[in-house]
Amino acid sequence: MTDVLIIGGGPTGLFTAYYAGFRGLTSRIIDSLQELGGQVSAMYPEKLIFDVPGFPRVTGRDLVSRLVEQAFRYKPEVRLGERVAAMRREDGRFIVATDTAEHAGRVVIVTSGIGMFQPRRLARFSRFEGNGLVYFVKQLEPYRGRRVLVIGGGDSAVDWALNLQPLASHITLIHRRDQFRAHEDSVRQLLASTVVVKTPYEVADIQGDTRVARAVIRNSANRAEEELEVEAVVACMGFVADSGRLAEWGLQMDGHSIVVNTKMETTVPGIYAAGDVTAYPGKVRLIATDFGEAATAVCNAAHFLDPAATVFPGYSTHKG
Repeated sequence: MTDVLIIGGGPTGLFTAYYAGFRGLTSRIIDSLQELGGQVSAMYPEKLIFDVPGFPRVTGRDLVSRLVEQAFRYKPEVRLGERVAAMRREDGRFIVATDTAEHAGRVVIVTSGIGMFQPRRLARFSRFEGNGLVYFVKQLEPYRGRRVLVIGGGDSAVDWALNLQPLASHITLIHRRDQFRAHEDSVRQLLASTVVVKTPYEVADIQGDTRVARAVIRNSANRAEEELEVEAVVACMGFVADSGRLAEWGLQMDGHSIVVNTKMETTVPGIYAAGDVTAYPGKVRLIATDFGEAATAVCNAAHFLDPAATVFPGYSTHKG
């Protein structure tokens, strides 16, 4: 049995593991993915992140690497590739059952973010997946000198267009609406860049023998079509998230999010949550916010486990 079972191995889960160790608690991270880092590792390892304190700019991969180094100072256990199926209370401890094992912990901290997720796919063009059509950019270098079509109007689409701009020979971004959902500053950068932006447009066809060679885009207003010579298509049309069976744990939910108080406590004593999975008045879904929530959850869990322990952890500079 471990002190803290952490459900989710993304940035919030990793910082939770660090803080558990800092508070003298053992921890075990459980994640359905095959690598640590959660959505950051799966969706934008090469993307630059600018709003993490202390890092003027850092790639998703480097951020995860630093978080792993920080967390593993306290040697948390890690169980990857395990989907959480159920949770029960037994003999004063929590038993979390996955599809392959059962894990016992004194408290549970849920840091599962948006849960298990899959990209919204261009099902008609599945034959090109891995052959020029991608939903996540794992590495930037393969796009050097290539003509790229980016589909979407959210942060992922705009950010990838900007990140690929220095490498690709030509980038076209299409969005089915005139308004973008992406951050305003990112949109301003996009419109001032060399990326060709076309709205309102959608993809009508992707063509090629074995790999993407061209795309046909259609104006959503007048139905006029245009053919583009492209060698890669990056489709960023959002994703389908599955929060699993959290509602069956007796937790108060707000849609797919867990309702918590200022201590990051859920409605079940001994279960805490932090990060994007949480909901409370004034919630701001940023990595910077998530780190503070992780520390808050751990410190209140430490007090829950030992009422003699103070919630305030002391300063790390005093502990070496």
